[in-house]
Amino acid sequence: MNRRAAIAMSPGEVLDFLESERVVTVATIGRDGWPHLMPLWFVVRDGECWGWTYGKSQKVRNLERDPRCTLQVEAGESYGELRGVMIKARAEIVHDASTVAEIGNALSARYGDGSPVDARVAAKRVALRFGVQSVASFDHRKLG
Repeated sequence: MNRRAAIAMSPGEVLDFLESERVVTVATIGRDGWPHLMPLWFVVRDGECWGWTYGKSQKVRNLERDPRCTLQVEAGESYGELRGVMIKARAEIVHDASTVAEIGNALSARYGDGSPVDARVAAKRVALRFGVQSVASFDHRKLG
């Protein structure tokens, strides 16, 4: 087995890792062709990352033009602890108010005090579903 394959995470390890980490960096393609990277809080639903953001945000504008994006979640302080997941995805921008509220409430439960999101706040937001196209992962802790 080559070294790259030896440090790859299993699908279950990827899911556990995503559920344990708090920030995903989302790379979209800007109008000028340059990558646009922004951090985003997220939840995992049915094996996919979901987030929400303001409907007029730059990342949404970019995804309206081109739904391709890359997600990166990483952790670790020293080389031997480094681990991460890169997901190539196609983003779906969801405007449905009940879905937006569901994602907002899930984010509130994960990152906040669990209070229901205010409908006025949710009305300005969209949900983002990141449909997985491919996954690459690494866990240097497997190097032994």
